Amino acid sequence: MLRGPGEAAFVLRPLGALTALYHRPSATTHLLAPPAPEILRALAGGEMTEAALLAALARDYDLADPDPAALAARVEELVAAGLVERA
Repeated sequence: MLRGPGEAAFVLRPLGALTALYHRPSATTHLLAPPAPEILRALAGGEMTEAALLAALARDYDLADPDPAALAARVEELVAAGLVERA
């Protein structure tokens, strides 16, 4: 299971092709490339499995060919940055 910060824990601001994220609990700002902001928004609603996350992203962003391996790599980057936790 994956758990992201609740929406109250972060502020997202688009900066052209990137998105600035201010993470309130750590007082840290991150620059994110897609699909990281979309992953955090999806996880803000609560815990979910990687399969459920992939399905939600495919549905919400009309992904033609969702790639589980690519999602797993992006999730691991967010885990390493302290923005997503494995529950």
